[in-house]
Amino acid sequence: MTIMQSTASHRARFKAGMLVALVGLPAVLAAYLTAAGLLRLLPADMWWQSLVATDFSDPRQLLYRHSFLPRLAISLLAGAALGLTGALLQQLLRNPLAEPTTIGTNAGATVALTIATLYAPWLLEQGREWMALAGGALSTLAVLALARGRSFSPVAIIISGLVVSLTCSSASALLMAANREYSEELFIWQSGSLIQNGDAVVLGFAPWLAMAGIAAFLLLRPLRLLDLSDEGAESLGTNPAMTRLAGMTVAVALSSMVVAAVGVISFVALAAPALVRLAGARTLRQRMIWAPLAGAMLLWLTDRLVQVLPFTSEIPAGVATAFLGAPLLFLLLPKLRTSPDRDGTMLASVRRRSGWPCLLLGLVAMALLLCAALVIGRGATGWHVASAAELADLLPLRAPRIVVAVCAGMMLGVVGTLMQRMTGNPMAAPEVLGISGGASLGILLLFVATSDVNRPAMIAAGLVGALVSLAMVSPTARRQPLAPDRLLLSGVAVATMASAFSAVMLASGDPRLDTLIGWLSGSTYRATAADASIAAVTATALLAIVPLTSRWLEILPLGEAASRGLGLGLFRVRVVLLVLISVPTTIATLVIGPLSFVGLMAPHLARMLGLQRALPQLFASAMLGGMMLVSADWAGRMLIFPWQIPAGLLAALVGGPYFMVLMWKGRQWPRASGWRPQSA
Repeated sequence: MTIMQSTASHRARFKAGMLVALVGLPAVLAAYLTAAGLLRLLPADMWWQSLVATDFSDPRQLLYRHSFLPRLAISLLAGAALGLTGALLQQLLRNPLAEPTTIGTNAGATVALTIATLYAPWLLEQGREWMALAGGALSTLAVLALARGRSFSPVAIIISGLVVSLTCSSASALLMAANREYSEELFIWQSGSLIQNGDAVVLGFAPWLAMAGIAAFLLLRPLRLLDLSDEGAESLGTNPAMTRLAGMTVAVALSSMVVAAVGVISFVALAAPALVRLAGARTLRQRMIWAPLAGAMLLWLTDRLVQVLPFTSEIPAGVATAFLGAPLLFLLLPKLRTSPDRDGTMLASVRRRSGWPCLLLGLVAMALLLCAALVIGRGATGWHVASAAELADLLPLRAPRIVVAVCAGMMLGVVGTLMQRMTGNPMAAPEVLGISGGASLGILLLFVATSDVNRPAMIAAGLVGALVSLAMVSPTARRQPLAPDRLLLSGVAVATMASAFSAVMLASGDPRLDTLIGWLSGSTYRATAADASIAAVTATALLAIVPLTSRWLEILPLGEAASRGLGLGLFRVRVVLLVLISVPTTIATLVIGPLSFVGLMAPHLARMLGLQRALPQLFASAMLGGMMLVSADWAGRMLIFPWQIPAGLLAALVGGPYFMVLMWKGRQWPRASGWRPQSA
C-alpha cells in the first residue's frame, strides 16, 4: 500500500510539475520579451510614475500608459476567456475538438458586427458586445439545431459548424468586397488585432470575464455530472438540459465578447484545454483552472512574438495564433479521443433512378442555361435579349466568364464526388477539407515571393499547395483512416492557415489588393480567353479520365478490407485519385477563387436525384456544378446592376443556407443512401 501511495503521489507531483511548466515557460519568455519592450520604450525608474501620473507632454509615457499596458492586459484577459470558453464547450458537448471557431460562434459574431459597422452603426452606440453576442448566439443555435437530430455527436456538430461558418464567412467577404474602402480596416479587425488606444476596452471586458468566471465555477458540479449519462445526472439532482443551456450561454457570451473586443483569435480556445489535458489536468476543476492560465500565457507570448519578429508590418495576433494553432491541431488530433459518427451520413434517402435519361435531361437544361446566360442581360434601359448583331460584340466579354464558370463548376462537382467516395466521408469537398485553401495558399505565397506573377507559375504554386494539403489531411498519410471528425478538423486547420495568410496579405497594403480581393471572393471579372482555354482543357481531360475510375469508386466506399479483398491496390488507386483531385482543384481555384460550396453540394444533389452509381453521379455532379456556378455568375451580374457580386460568394451564400435546410429537413442526416462511409 505504501508503494502504491508513493507511486500515486509521484504521478500527482509530476502532473502538477507539467502543468506549472506548461504555464510557466511561456510566461517567463513572454515576461522577458515584455520587459525588453518596456525598456526600449521607457526607463524602468519611470514605469510607476508614468502609470499613476502620466505626463501627457511625453509621447513615450502616453504610449506606455494608453497603448502598451492596455495591450498587455487585453492579451491576458482575452487569452484567459478563450481558455475557459474552450474548457466549457468541450465539457458541454463531450467533444475535445469543440471551440468557438468550429461551432460557428466566432463567424456569427463577426458577420453581425460587420453588418452593423457598415450599415447600422447606431446599433453599436451601446457597445459592440451586444451585437456580437446576438450574432454568436444565433449562429451557435443554428449549429446546435442542425446537430440535434444526430444527438449532438461530435461529427454532427463539426459538420454543422463548418457549414454555418462557411456561410457566415462568405457573407462577411461579400460585404467587404462591396465596401472596399473599409476592407483593410475590417480585415485587420477580423484577423484579431490586440492594438489598443486607451483602456476602455480592457475596463469594459474585465467585468464580463469576472462574471463569466464566477458563473462557470458555480456550474462546476452540474457540469461534472455531464460525464455521466443524462439519466445518471438526473438521478443525482441535475437537469442536464438546463445545465447545458446555462453553460452554453456562458461560453457563447465569453467568446462573443472576445470577438467584440479584439476580433477573431483562432485556436487558443482549442489549444489551451487540449494542452492542459495532455499535461495531466484530468478533472474538470483542474481544466477550468489551468486552461484560462494556459490561454492567457499563449496569447500573451504570441502577441509579444509578433511585435519583435522582423516583418514589414505587424501581423495581427489572431493570424499568428492561427499559424501556430493549426500545426498544433495536427499534432493533437491523433492523441485526442473522439466518438466518430458511425451511422453514415449522406443527405436524403431517395429512390434509385435510371441515370442516363436524367443525364440527357441535364444536358438539355445545361445548354439552355448557357444560351440564356449568353444572350439575356440587364442594361441601363432594363432587361434585354441580345440580337445576333449585338451578340458579336458581347461574345468576347461574356463567353470567357461563362466558360470559366461552367468548367470550374464541373471540375469542383467531379472532385467533390471523387473525394467523398475515396474517403468515405459525406462532407469531403475541396472547400471543406482545405484543398482549395491549400491551392490558394500556394498562390498567395507566390504573390509574396515575386512581383512577376504569370499563369504557369500560379498553376505550379497552386498545385504544390493542393498536394501538400492533400498529404496533410488524406487517410493515405496514416496507417489507419482518419475518423470523420478528425478528417474534417484537419481540413479546417489547412483552410485556417490559408485564410490567415490571406488576411496578412490583405492587411499589408499590397498594391495588388483589389485583384486579391476579387480573386479570393470567387470572381470571374477578369476571366480571359486564356483562362477559358485552360479551364476547358482541364475539365475535358477530367471528364474523359474519370469514367476509367468508376469501378474503384464503386468499391472504395465498402471499406479498406473489402477493397483489398476485391483486388484493389489501394496505394496506387489513391495516388491516381489524388492527382485527379489536386490538378482540377488547382485550376478551378486559379480561375475562380477558393470560395464556393459547389464541390460539397453537387454530389449530394446528384444523389438526391437518385443517381447513386458512380459513373452517373460523376457526370450529374459535373453538370450540376457547372449550372450552379453559371447561374451564380449570371445572377451576380444582374441582381444589383451595375455592380456585380462575385460568383463564388453568391454560390456559397445560396448553397450554405440550402444545405442547412436539407440537413434540418426531417433531421435527416441521411442513413440509407446507397453506400456508407468507412468506420473509423
